Amino acid sequence: MQDTHDAQDMPDMQGILQEIADRIEPLRGQGSVAAYIPSLGGVSPDRFGICVAMADGGVYGAGDWRVPFSIQSISKVFSLALVMSYDYDSIWRRVFREPSGTPFNSMIQLEADQGIPRNPFINAGALVVTDRLLTLTGDAAASVRGLLRLESGNPSLDIDPVVAASEADHGHRNASMAHLLASYGNLENPVEEVLANYFNQCALEMSCEDLAKSALFLARHGVSAGGTPFLSPNQSKRVNAVMLTCGTYDAAGEFAYRVGLPGKSGVGGGIVAIVPGRCAITVWGPALGPNGNSLAGIAALDHFTALTGWSIF
Repeated sequence: MQDTHDAQDMPDMQGILQEIADRIEPLRGQGSVAAYIPSLGGVSPDRFGICVAMADGGVYGAGDWRVPFSIQSISKVFSLALVMSYDYDSIWRRVFREPSGTPFNSMIQLEADQGIPRNPFINAGALVVTDRLLTLTGDAAASVRGLLRLESGNPSLDIDPVVAASEADHGHRNASMAHLLASYGNLENPVEEVLANYFNQCALEMSCEDLAKSALFLARHGVSAGGTPFLSPNQSKRVNAVMLTCGTYDAAGEFAYRVGLPGKSGVGGGIVAIVPGRCAITVWGPALGPNGNSLAGIAALDHFTALTGWSIF
């Protein structure tokens, strides 16, 4: 895909986003919110927002695109990018890069693979990435928050302490995974510290606009909002590749088939997707399907690639 595009190639983005919001109206509320995290269970399931941040600086949105929500597993993209920016590619000695084919919080595969998580976007893999970032920075969650504040241009975005506490109180499976990782020697820091940082980064609260702007470095081949390299083009390519193959839990194949973009979802209902060289898109619909992905969000991204003709295929 080319990095520069003629003016006539640019569609009426605002009109497209409004059309998408209209088209997915019947899907609002279909599915279930992530009630297993009690603080997320009270979110209205019929909310919907979409934002597109262009590589050239334009920002467009429709629906609830400026309403903050819990980003949850979308944070894993940014913790991975930070680790790669500090430590190049050594993280891949501790985490595989393959689709899991099992639920994001499964422990069966982790034990079968002797403590090496299948990829960095399932919970076990994200715990290892958080552990490495904690070693590198001393405060993994604060490092992710700092990156997101810089890239979004929103210095006030922060961790929701109620969500973080709710996750900690009900995070028994994540705690079990962390102890299992530690038993195989795949954690460098105490389990309690790794879990606290992991829960805090997942509890970051952002809007579609904040997230789309924050993810733009992946559309600009690693170039940060300030115009300096954050990742190398090769590292940016690799993050996008893992997003495509592993970013939507055990529905990554279906997402690639329908949407055709690198993407990462979270159980807060958000999904961020990348069109390399063009833009970053964020959608938010709190009602989830059986794989933990927003039903309205996936439909919206499907419509987006169909209406614009933008995909990596």
